[in-house]
Amino acid sequence: MMSGAGLLSFLHCTLHVELDLMWRKTTVPKFERPRVGLALSGGAARGVAHIGVLKVFVEQGVPIDCIAGTSAGALVGGAFAAGMSIAKLEELGQNLRWRDMGKMTLSRLGIQSNVRMGDYVRAHFPVARFEQLPVPFAAVATDLHSGKAVVMSGEGDLAFAIRASCALPGWYVPVIDAEGRQLIDGGLVANIPSAAARALGAEIVIAVDVNAGGAAFLGPPQSVIGVLLQSIILVQRTAATHQRQIADVVISPKVGHIRWDEMARGAELLAAGEEAAREVIDQIKLLINPPPELPVPPRWSLLRRLRRDKQPAHS
Repeated sequence: MMSGAGLLSFLHCTLHVELDLMWRKTTVPKFERPRVGLALSGGAARGVAHIGVLKVFVEQGVPIDCIAGTSAGALVGGAFAAGMSIAKLEELGQNLRWRDMGKMTLSRLGIQSNVRMGDYVRAHFPVARFEQLPVPFAAVATDLHSGKAVVMSGEGDLAFAIRASCALPGWYVPVIDAEGRQLIDGGLVANIPSAAARALGAEIVIAVDVNAGGAAFLGPPQSVIGVLLQSIILVQRTAATHQRQIADVVISPKVGHIRWDEMARGAELLAAGEEAAREVIDQIKLLINPPPELPVPPRWSLLRRLRRDKQPAHS
C-alpha cells in the first residue's frame, strides 16, 4: 500500500506532467504569414502604373509590410508608406505634372533642380519623415562618385530621399547629402529594388517592373540617337535581371507603348497597373497563405518552387 508521502509524490509528478503537457499545447507557436514587401521600379511617368497595382492589393486584402522604391517607385511607394489613401494616390497619378517636380536652374550639373519635388512631398504626404511612416520604406539612389547604391530608410527626411532617388542624371542637378555625396537616380544601380525590400525584412518580395515592355513606341532605330537610346534600354533591362530573379513575383504592366515623359496618360497607366496585378493576384494569395497541407514550419519555404511552377509567361 502506498504511503502518504508516496501518494503525494505520485500526485505531484502526475500534476506536473499534465501541466507540462498543457503548457506545451498552449505555447506551440501558431503559423504566421510571411512578411510581404514591394519593390517598385523606376520609370518616370510610367510609375503611375504602380498606383494601379497598389489599388488591387488594397481591394484584395494583400498585406504590405514594407516597400522599397527607386525613382518613380520611390515617389509612389513613399506616398503609400506615408499613409496616403488609394483615392489620393489616384488623384496624384492623374494630376501630377513635370512642373510640380522641377524648375530651371543655372547649374552646370543639370537642366533643372528638383527642389519642387521635395516641396510637393512635404505639402501632400501625410508625414514627411522616415520615423513617422506607418509602413517601413526605403528609397534607393546612386552615389555619383562611387557608383554604389545608397539606400535611405529608418530615419531622416523622406522628401530628401525621394528627391535623391528621382534625380535623373543630366536633367536634374544631383542632390547633396550630409556626407557630401552627390546622389542621383537609383535606377542606375537598382531600378527594381528587390534587394532593398529583402533588407527591410520581406520574406516574399513582389516586384513591379514598369520598364519590362521596353520602348515599343520607338520602333527600329533610325538614327545615332535612336541606337544610343535603345542601347541604354537594353543595358538597364540586363542590369535589372538579377533584381527580378530575387523577387518571388514580378508584375510587368503593359506600358511599353507609353513614353517615360507622358504624364498626361495617367488614367491609362493606372488601368495597366490594375490589369497586371489582377493577372497574378491568385498566385500572390497562394504564396502568402499556402494550403494547410503544405509542410510546416515554415510553409513558405516552398515559395520558390511555387513561384517557378505558377509564374505566368508575361513575368
